[in-house]
Amino acid sequence: MPKKVNRVLLGLAGLVLLAVGGGVLATGLGMSVPSWWPFDGRDDVLLSEPDRTRWRDSGWWWPVVIAVLAVLVLLAMWWLLAQLRRHRLAEVLVDSRDGEGAVLRGRALEKALASEAQTLDGVERAHATLTGRRDAPRARVALLLAPHAEPAETLSGLTRGALAHARNSAGLESLPAEVRLREVKHGARRVT
Repeated sequence: MPKKVNRVLLGLAGLVLLAVGGGVLATGLGMSVPSWWPFDGRDDVLLSEPDRTRWRDSGWWWPVVIAVLAVLVLLAMWWLLAQLRRHRLAEVLVDSRDGEGAVLRGRALEKALASEAQTLDGVERAHATLTGRRDAPRARVALLLAPHAEPAETLSGLTRGALAHARNSAGLESLPAEVRLREVKHGARRVT
């Protein structure tokens, strides 16, 4: 699940809980609340006896309540499973062209990709992560560039070198990659 969606959902849930909790607290302390607020006094309850039993005898009430609760439970389970899902690819399926296939450990390909990327001129440090599906992996590469590095040349060298070698060695048709370039922090040089 994208981080933005996760943050928006958590933010909305937090705002709703804060608003409801604040309103209940304000009512309990005897402060004035808007006229549409369901509580109006310290001894008031969330749902009164007539409110709780109003639709109980209707034939449609219980199926609707159960359906809404089931949808909420399914959405909560989907969200929980999305949080627990591994974002790293554990293995890559390699087509060995003999009908059997082979499996390559994702960490091994990540280490090979990062170590080859680190040998490029101007790269101080490299980190690679594989995501996606095992038959269609995607690479995320983070490069820390030295002050003298040329970003265009480094990116071209990475594409022609490390990424091409990783794609060919794993027997993949394509290996889409997202490359993030950062520079090493360094102090300004003084000219005297």
